[in-house]
Amino acid sequence: MAKGTEASLMEIDNTKPDAMEQADKKFSINVLQLVKSAQMQHGLRHSDYTRYRRYCSARLRRLYKSLKFTHGRGKYSRRNINEATITEVRFLHVVLYMAERAWSHAMEKKTLPEGPNARQRIYLTGRLRKAVKWATLFAQLCAIKGDLRTSLEAEAYASYMKGTLLFEQEKNWDTALMNFEKARAFYEKLGKFGGLEDQVLYRARVEELEPSIKYCAHKVGRSSIQASELLNAEKMEGPAYDLFIAKLEAVMVEARTQQASSMEEFSLLGRRFPLKNAKTQVAIAKAQQLERNILNNAGESLSAEKKLAQFDKIFVAYHDARSCIRNDLVTAGDADNVKDDLSGLDKAISTVLSMRTVERNQLLISNAKSKLAKHRDEKSEKVTKPEELVRLYDLLIQSTADLCDLVNSGRDRTPEEVAFAEEYAIKSLAFRAERCFYLAKSYSLAGKRTEAYVLYRHARSLADEVVVKLQSANNSDQELIQELKALSINCRSNSCIEHAAGIAEEEKTQEKLTKGVSKISLKGVEKAEKFLLDNLDNYESAVGDPNSKGVARITPFPPAFQAVPCNPIVLDIAFNSIDFPSLEHRMKKDKKGIFSRLWGS
Repeated sequence: MAKGTEASLMEIDNTKPDAMEQADKKFSINVLQLVKSAQMQHGLRHSDYTRYRRYCSARLRRLYKSLKFTHGRGKYSRRNINEATITEVRFLHVVLYMAERAWSHAMEKKTLPEGPNARQRIYLTGRLRKAVKWATLFAQLCAIKGDLRTSLEAEAYASYMKGTLLFEQEKNWDTALMNFEKARAFYEKLGKFGGLEDQVLYRARVEELEPSIKYCAHKVGRSSIQASELLNAEKMEGPAYDLFIAKLEAVMVEARTQQASSMEEFSLLGRRFPLKNAKTQVAIAKAQQLERNILNNAGESLSAEKKLAQFDKIFVAYHDARSCIRNDLVTAGDADNVKDDLSGLDKAISTVLSMRTVERNQLLISNAKSKLAKHRDEKSEKVTKPEELVRLYDLLIQSTADLCDLVNSGRDRTPEEVAFAEEYAIKSLAFRAERCFYLAKSYSLAGKRTEAYVLYRHARSLADEVVVKLQSANNSDQELIQELKALSINCRSNSCIEHAAGIAEEEKTQEKLTKGVSKISLKGVEKAEKFLLDNLDNYESAVGDPNSKGVARITPFPPAFQAVPCNPIVLDIAFNSIDFPSLEHRMKKDKKGIFSRLWGS
């Protein structure tokens, strides 16, 4: 008995070092990399929060089952995770994915097409509180069971969740700012260490936090940043911006309203029109802000697609302003002065719309020209054809003509309007020269040398005419003059090329005709037709010319008749001279009955 007790004590003593080692073990989790990879692979690359929430739920089920940490089959009883529970790193994963599931559920309600209603907003806030609760527990457990880097990442994650909750509640902006700045400080420190991939990831996270920090500072009043500067965040993409964009739009509306309140009139080409409707003022202020974003230095770095998107927003804003003006015209009554002012303002807004249409068409043409110069081996983008540029120039010339007609439609025109119309008339002539050049290029690619030569000459004459008009003008556009001079030189070189190519082709045509006439015979020798099956030993194409519609010469069809030998006729002349033996004794005899005997049958 004593020996058994001693043996059991020895076993207990042997297990103590293992238990102590398991308790003192520090786990390591790359929290940001784990979260980002899960988000990008399961829906958040396309802002699909429903898919990501379902992934978090499925991931939690797998973790519970693999850890044998279920909550009972019958009545549900939650098993809490604490310091003593964590024996491996997957328990920390459970807490992290609980926070992610609650956060993704809140974002799913936030990004509804029509926005969350009052009841959904209450539910959204509750889910964010759950996310903060699980993120705080995760940070506390990682501080005890995780290494130093894991603890810092968990603390940054919890600070981001707290800031997100306060950001959505729109209160305690100073506390939200403190949490976002705390998360940024942690990620900046972590970004100084680790591999290159980790540094890039942390730096991207810091850039995601910047708009939210600027917005909170703007609401607190610590920053003098304008709402227009926050507009650059609309170019960003990612899960961190979805909460921010909704707030940003509210700030932009507020800023435009303040700007519109100080806008008393709208001026264009020497004319001034009073603005009395608040909706018209806001719409015009929005359009002018978008125009400044394209024209400033930041707009130069925008891609063509984003600039086109900005133009679409400008068109929407000006159309809203014009609809408000026309509604005011309907309700203006009999006041002639008010009607004249509204009609002039409507004409001015239409003029600005036409000007932006011309600028948008010029942007499309410059984008198409950049693709025209690319090589055919680039498979990423479609190469522009000259015919597409001709079509774009047609639209540009039509837009310019409409703009000139709109400006010249008034009776008493101002000097600014006269100069503006003359300027765009000259530009229209320059656009015609460009269109003629690309039309000649399309004819050249089609092999029509004569038409291409004539069009190149005409394009050169138009370009030279525009250069003379621009040089004689007071405000000459030097950039346009240089472009037209280059176009003239290009037209001259291309016309020379077409001239030479046409002469060479004509000489070849004469040689072909001479050879063909010399081979003509008056006898009319028929050409022997050859078939593939008759010349299997010779390497000669029997399919024929691919450009011709002739039948392939494989075998003649229908096939010709062939002589077929008849079967021989066999005459049996010995049959009639043979005496065959009798076989009656071998035949079966029928038995006759009594009736057959009587009647002799």
